[in-house]
Amino acid sequence: MPDPLIQDILDGYARDATPDLIARFEGSAASQVFAPVLDLLPTAPARIVDIGAGTGRDAAWFAAQGHEVLAVEPVKELRDAGMALHAGTAGLAWLDDRLPYLAETQQCGPFDFVTLCAVWQHLDDASRRTAMESIARLTANGGMLIMSLRHGPGAPGRPVFPISPEATIAAAQQSGFTLVRRANADSIQPQNQSSGVRWTWLALAKAD
Repeated sequence: MPDPLIQDILDGYARDATPDLIARFEGSAASQVFAPVLDLLPTAPARIVDIGAGTGRDAAWFAAQGHEVLAVEPVKELRDAGMALHAGTAGLAWLDDRLPYLAETQQCGPFDFVTLCAVWQHLDDASRRTAMESIARLTANGGMLIMSLRHGPGAPGRPVFPISPEATIAAAQQSGFTLVRRANADSIQPQNQSSGVRWTWLALAKAD
């Protein structure tokens, strides 16, 4: 049975999936978003899953570099927008699935590279523990997980929870990951900058 809190957040995104929000999501260059970990991204063709892909900006960028990418997005309005915007992108597939269990995504793994950007703040601590275990099962041995953790207020109707980077790292270590990098970054979106939003980026490797 879906978690009512997570469903409320997804409903909030569905309500807010206006052309303006979609344009804002697509307006940031993926290379700029991933700047704190850019040198850790795969160069050889890899299987990548982007969890909480939104409109597919990052997933399409990865696919354009020759990777096989699965964009996982539970909000139909965002998923439909992404499929329209990035129609014909070779190597990009879409899936309707959600955290914390990612039951459908599990059937498609394992993946060499897992990205979870601007998502973790919407899960409470209990869901985060379950989600980390699910993500570990998706990640191939020797693979990597990239996460961006949001600090600061959320949008009305889309609740966020405080995130401890230390607790996130500890949960990842318990699931078989090793910390490769931790980096702090300011938001690149003007609206978030004015609200004091900042980010912690984590790169975590799964033992080979």
